[in-house]
Amino acid sequence: MDPLPPVTAVIKFTFVPIISIGGWNVRLETIGLAAVVLACLIVAALIARRTPVDLWLPADDRRAEDDEPNHLRADDLLYIAVGSLPGAVVGGRLGYALLHLDYYGANPSALLDVGQGSLQLSLAIVGGTVTAALLAGLAGAPVGRWMHALILPLLLAIAGGKAVLVLGGDGQGMPFDGSWATAYLGAGPWGSLAPEVPSHPAQVYEALAATAVVLVMMTLLAAGAFPRRGGGAFLAGIALWADARAVVATTWRDPLVAGPLRMDQVISIAIGLGALLLLGAMALKGSGRRGHEVPGGPGVAPEGPVVEWPDPEKRPRL
Repeated sequence: MDPLPPVTAVIKFTFVPIISIGGWNVRLETIGLAAVVLACLIVAALIARRTPVDLWLPADDRRAEDDEPNHLRADDLLYIAVGSLPGAVVGGRLGYALLHLDYYGANPSALLDVGQGSLQLSLAIVGGTVTAALLAGLAGAPVGRWMHALILPLLLAIAGGKAVLVLGGDGQGMPFDGSWATAYLGAGPWGSLAPEVPSHPAQVYEALAATAVVLVMMTLLAAGAFPRRGGGAFLAGIALWADARAVVATTWRDPLVAGPLRMDQVISIAIGLGALLLLGAMALKGSGRRGHEVPGGPGVAPEGPVVEWPDPEKRPRL
């Protein structure tokens, strides 16, 4: 096999990925992730205020039955965010075990050691979605509306979270001799093995892929592709992102486990197919209800005057 040609251009990072704040050493990557989470929570709150609970009324109106604002509540967002954490940890840990099945098969107790290893993103999102939906349902929040409102902030969080991995040298792909290959020099500590080797910036690839999915979803939402706002947009966004992640994973360093596929690709493809199946089931269920809906569909007021019978006690005598 011929050796790789010498690399004539490579993006080299030589900064120190740790700063000291009040005697504490903090990774730049950690600060970046905190900023991304805060920004996405703010975006989610803004979208929630524009998402009506009752599609017959504007989001800035009030519902007649309980005089509550006709938009998603900001306090429910905090409950959902906290409720997603247990599922994200459990799902992410199980996904990480699948990535290192040989090791955890021989050392199953190590799976419970939170100080060892890491989390896998795809199943962390699935697990977090499940526990967040359960908590939202128990709290009486409209789960479908929240799923609709949270897909863009979630995709933005994925894109931003992957982008800030550059600050820690984490997520490097396979060795690469292209002009946009990245290498991390100096003491670090860096998050990838052999960081000085020019490699695919796989973390940047996925950040760009997630950003592209955000743009696609924004276009679909602006075109009114999900008028029911019942979770279909969430499933579509997750399916698109999972498929994009499976493509990006072709540049990763993980070993092949099923033909040309890596374990993370297998997981991503399964998640994408599952989301599409659920989306199809929702579409079939919705089509079965259309014959019983008021003409005009959800979010469209019925044509003609609305007749309201007055209270019999206040009705004028003949």
